[in-house]
Amino acid sequence: MDPLYTKTHIREALDPAPSVPDEDMHWLARASPEVIARVRATMTSRRTPAAVLIPLVERAGGMTVLLTQRASTLKEHAGQISFPGGRVEPEDADAWRAALREAYEEIGLRPDLVEFAGYLPDHIVISGFRVTPVVGFVKPEYQLQIATAEVHDVFEVPLDFILDEANHSSRQRKIGELTFDIHDIPYGDRHIWGATAGMLMTLRRLLQSRSVRTP
Repeated sequence: MDPLYTKTHIREALDPAPSVPDEDMHWLARASPEVIARVRATMTSRRTPAAVLIPLVERAGGMTVLLTQRASTLKEHAGQISFPGGRVEPEDADAWRAALREAYEEIGLRPDLVEFAGYLPDHIVISGFRVTPVVGFVKPEYQLQIATAEVHDVFEVPLDFILDEANHSSRQRKIGELTFDIHDIPYGDRHIWGATAGMLMTLRRLLQSRSVRTP
């Protein structure tokens, strides 16, 4: 395995606490500044706090990313590939606890099997959420109990596959009269895109940035 993908290197590339300016909209990374400004103008100024868990499963052959496919009956982001997560509730001590709670509620991932790694920058998404992504290392012996009202399926993708630029493509999306390119990571018959792909691209960027700083 590439040494950049060990637990130590991943921890060193992440933030120990959430901290990011509002203007970070990584799912629009392929868009021009003009398009980003126009998309931002169409979005509500209210940012609902949310958190997602980016689960990295510690497999013997290399880390994998645990992803969910949302139920087709949901009001928001139906059928999309995503990370377990949701709104930060008043009883949540922080985004990490919120992400763990949501992961347990959605797919039955026990918190004691998840080890904190660090935070990615917050992501502002078109639905008005400010999402705090938290990376966690997951023990491979996990057993899931899926909440079928929210999640249709759960699957793993090798981290090496996701971080390999050869596996990335771009796809056009329209919001109103605007058309722009977004990240797309095809994997079999699934497509990882939107905010989920944006968060994975952020993880890739941080790992690459750390490798540049390391002698």
